[in-house]
Amino acid sequence: MAGWLGGESGGRSGATQGDKPEEACGVFALWGPEAVARSVYFGLYALQHRGQESAGITTFDGAGQSHTHKMMGLVSQVFSEEILQSLPGTTGVGHTRYSTTGGSHEGNAQPFVVPTRLGDLALAHNGNLVNALALRTELTAAGVVLATSTDSEAIAWAIAEAVNQGQPWPEAIQTAVRRCQGAFSLAIATPVGVAAVRDSYGVRPLVLGRIDGQTWVVASETCALDIVGAAYEREVAPGELVWLDGQGAQSYRWLAAAPKLCVFEMIYFARPDSVMHDSSLYSYRLRLGQALGREAPAAADVVIGVPDSGTPAAIGFAQAAGLPFAEGLIKIGMWGARSFSPPRPCGRQAFG
Repeated sequence: MAGWLGGESGGRSGATQGDKPEEACGVFALWGPEAVARSVYFGLYALQHRGQESAGITTFDGAGQSHTHKMMGLVSQVFSEEILQSLPGTTGVGHTRYSTTGGSHEGNAQPFVVPTRLGDLALAHNGNLVNALALRTELTAAGVVLATSTDSEAIAWAIAEAVNQGQPWPEAIQTAVRRCQGAFSLAIATPVGVAAVRDSYGVRPLVLGRIDGQTWVVASETCALDIVGAAYEREVAPGELVWLDGQGAQSYRWLAAAPKLCVFEMIYFARPDSVMHDSSLYSYRLRLGQALGREAPAAADVVIGVPDSGTPAAIGFAQAAGLPFAEGLIKIGMWGARSFSPPRPCGRQAFG
C-alpha cells in the first residue's frame, strides 16, 4: 500500500462560502525611481499560486495619474508586453485573486482604484473582513456608492473618506483600518507613496524588500521578492503600517499586535521556497513530515506526496519512517505552481 500526504487536492471542497479556507490572494507593490509595471508583473507571476481567478496592476505616472489593467485569468493571460507598456510610472501595485467575499467576475478584480482629494488610491487586499456588511452599511449611509460586492472595495472607500475629511495618507489609512475587523494584508499605492498594512493578528503574510537600496517592494511572500531581485528586509508586523516614499520607510503601530498567523500559510498556501518566521517553508514542511513519521509511522510500501505542498512533508515522513519516497502523481501545469480547485462546484466536478 502507499502512504499519502495531501497537498493541492484538499482544502477547497464544499459548495457554500465559509466551509473552506479561501483567503490566499497575492499582493505586490513597488515604489522607486524606475518604471515598475514589468516588475509588478513578475511579482504577481511568482504569487500566482495564491490565486488564479483574476489579475490586475495599477501604476502612477509622474503627473500622479493612475493607469489600471485588470481582467479574469492567469497573470500570463491578462498581461502582454503591449499592455505593460501602457502602464507607465515608478509606483505600482498588483493583485492576483482567489475570491473570498464577492463573486468571481471581472467587476471584483483588484486593485480597486478610488478617487480622493489627494488623487487616486489603488488597493490590493489579501484576507477577509468579518464586519464587511457593517462597514458597507456605514459607507452607504454616508453616501458612498459601492460598485462591487467585495470587502476590499469597502476598505478603499473607507480610506478615501478619511482622506476627504482632511487627513494625510498615513493617518487616513490608519483611521480606515481601525474600522476593519478580520484578516487584511494590504498593499496601497498613491500618487506619492506606497503603504503596506497588516491586521493586528497578522493572519496573512506581508513582507518588505529593497532593490539596490532604492526601490521598495511589498509582497505577500518572499518568493516574489526573489523574482525581482529584491533583498528581504523584514516582515510587516501585525498591527503595523509602513509608509514608503522618497523619505524612506516610516513605521506606524496603529494597533497592538496579537500574532495569529494562519496555519494554512505555513503548511499549504505559501510556496515552499518562501521564508516565514525566518524559516524556509520547505524545511518547515520537511520537519513536519519527519515528526509525523516518528509519531505515526504507516505500514506502507512507499510514500507519495501530493504536489506541491505535500511533497516536502512526504519526503520527511519517508525519511523518519524508513520508507521509500516516490512520485506517484505528476502535476501538469502551464506556469509551474500550485493549482487551486475551481471555486464553483460545477467546475470542481468537471475536473473530477
